[in-house]
Amino acid sequence: MSAVASKERLMTIVLGPHVSEKSSRIAEASNQIVFRVRRDATRVEVRRAVELMFDVKVDAVQVANVRGKVKRFGSTLGRRADWKKAYVTLSEGHDIDFLGAE
Repeated sequence: MSAVASKERLMTIVLGPHVSEKSSRIAEASNQIVFRVRRDATRVEVRRAVELMFDVKVDAVQVANVRGKVKRFGSTLGRRADWKKAYVTLSEGHDIDFLGAE
């Protein structure tokens, strides 16, 4: 894989931050940020993508596959899509500010 193709793939790995009560608590307590990532992404790819996109140093990455919930649509049953999330631990002194406020 060429360097350009590799960089293009890394730019598509992180889909966005996952905001929830748990992710907010984790961010304050242990300098971790939770991201939604592609289902075929690996830990190494998530690490490289976050370091490339946000210019930070990543200590560790844990990934979790989340199963989609079964929901009702009237009388029919439906199912949300499965997705993957990554818990990214940042090194001391590094932070990602999504709001851009200083």
